Amino acid sequence: MTELGARLGLNVHRDQWPTTPLLQSYEAAGFAWVQVHTPPRPMLADRERCRRHARALRAALSPCGLRLLLHGPDDLSAGTLEHDRAFDGLMGYAAEAGAELVVYHGRNFPMAEGSSAAARLDERLAAEERSLQRFAARAEALGVVFAIENLAPMYPVPPIPPRVCHDPLAVRDLVRRLDSPAMGMLLDLGHAHITASLRGESAERAVRAVLDDVVLFHVHDNLGARRHDLSAPGVDPLKLDLHLPPGAGCLPWDRLAPMIAAHRAPLMLEVERSHGAVPGTLASGTTALLQRAPALPAAA
Repeated sequence: MTELGARLGLNVHRDQWPTTPLLQSYEAAGFAWVQVHTPPRPMLADRERCRRHARALRAALSPCGLRLLLHGPDDLSAGTLEHDRAFDGLMGYAAEAGAELVVYHGRNFPMAEGSSAAARLDERLAAEERSLQRFAARAEALGVVFAIENLAPMYPVPPIPPRVCHDPLAVRDLVRRLDSPAMGMLLDLGHAHITASLRGESAERAVRAVLDDVVLFHVHDNLGARRHDLSAPGVDPLKLDLHLPPGAGCLPWDRLAPMIAAHRAPLMLEVERSHGAVPGTLASGTTALLQRAPALPAAA
């Protein structure tokens, strides 16, 4: 397997159980990693159900050589008693299932308007950070790395308010303050492209600013802010976060690919299954896209 191939992974849709034949088909297509979504937040807080689910996942994976990446619940935000119980269950699940990386949506709170709302937001952000600092020690002991993801709006804003995690730098800064080998950044390239495009900026600049803290990439494509009603055949006319196959949208792969190819973090493909891409085509197409880009200039 090539160096790039050893970094490639493919997502199992959140509503699909990762059967052994499915996982073996991913491995045969050239993937080295698989991303599987955990049960919902309330189930993670139920220790017995959590353990049963994790053991079933480990059994499904055992005949394969795939490395496991878990995607935690989208609505999990550490910093409250209820959510911290689920986060604790998520760590136990990861250890039981044999996961190396776990995706977490940190800083996933709406931006505040007004001084009182800003104060409440600051309190919630601080509570999350305190909990993550506490969880980091256990994660280090378990050998699990949490990858904190930058998100993006699903549809144009307004009317949907932006969230703190829509700024990759806010996620990076959290990771740096946590200062733990068990807490790194998940750079979602598609999300970074959307948020940069909405601001009229370059995704390349945001990517460069966070690369040193990245432990995982999510890889997919989209049409950016879709200015001037930019559309494509068979694609939702309003949605921003399209999760297209790499190369099917307008991400600047010619500028991003050299940085990504030179990195060492896993490359997890998150392509919406309604687009009909098959695993083998995704693996070969993504590899060709990244290898086609010019190499970065050597340091002086």
